[in-house]
Amino acid sequence: MFWASHFLAALAVVLAWPAPIALSRAQWPARSPFTAMILWQAIALAGGLSMIGAMLVWGLEPLGDNLIEALRGLWDVMVHNRPADTLGLVHVFALSAASLLTAHLVFTLLITYARITGQRRRHRNLLNLLSSPSLDNPSTLVIKHPTPVAYCLPGGARSVTVLSDGLMGLLSEEELRAVLVHERAHLSQRHHLLLWAFAAWRAALPWLPTSKLAQQAVNGLIEMLADDEAVKQVDQAVLVQAIAVVATGSHGPAADSPKRMVEGNDIGPDPEQDENLQSTVQRLRRLVEPQPPLTAAQTFGALASSALLLTVPTVLLIAPGLFG
Repeated sequence: MFWASHFLAALAVVLAWPAPIALSRAQWPARSPFTAMILWQAIALAGGLSMIGAMLVWGLEPLGDNLIEALRGLWDVMVHNRPADTLGLVHVFALSAASLLTAHLVFTLLITYARITGQRRRHRNLLNLLSSPSLDNPSTLVIKHPTPVAYCLPGGARSVTVLSDGLMGLLSEEELRAVLVHERAHLSQRHHLLLWAFAAWRAALPWLPTSKLAQQAVNGLIEMLADDEAVKQVDQAVLVQAIAVVATGSHGPAADSPKRMVEGNDIGPDPEQDENLQSTVQRLRRLVEPQPPLTAAQTFGALASSALLLTVPTVLLIAPGLFG
């Protein structure tokens, strides 16, 4: 168990810093956003499991050679008043830290869910007052505002897509269909659950820079996934133009406006200050200048790495005695 706790600690450090930074800087996720999304989830889950597991295995080391045996020993100490001479101060501290971190992560996840649910409920109440149902598109609400706006509001059977009449006045019928398909893809693929999980990760560990990188990366990937779904139903050029119109609020020549954005001419002197525009440029670039998808071997390697990331800390937790 001694070596298992140290290995888990080392894995936690790798997954908390270099691995997310490397993945956030990689170019290949745009070629396969689904695969990249799985890898991001694996890094987040395995990172949290490794952090908690390292402290838990270290704290339980004197009580048994595996997790089940050690937990039984801890139960005897806590419930049956078994002498705890085998547990030193360091072990008690490690167990306390593991318990506190677990409680913190779970509590933050629930608090984030409650906060997001409350925001959506208040938002829906406002929409009931300020919007009207679309006559041509089911489960779609229209708000009177000149700014081009398009988003989805999850809510199970009550999920809706929200459009502004300013946007509808700018888009052609096919472009509007592209926007609707894109937004409904967010709902059908339940992207709001991913956003909730990574928002909770960032809220729980705000001191960890990579939690912000992960949230930004996931935000971009879900947009790419929705774009890929839209391309299956509408022409790619139509989707490109629709994205550019939503981002710029104007309907320039079909072949010119997206091109200017991809080349960066519509970005201010400090592009990092506008993450949304940067995300839009990345989306347009992968559509205007498509790259070949990952090969089967590359996809398998990424998915195998994801599976390995989840398997290793789990095995080390359940049977750390196997590793010394």
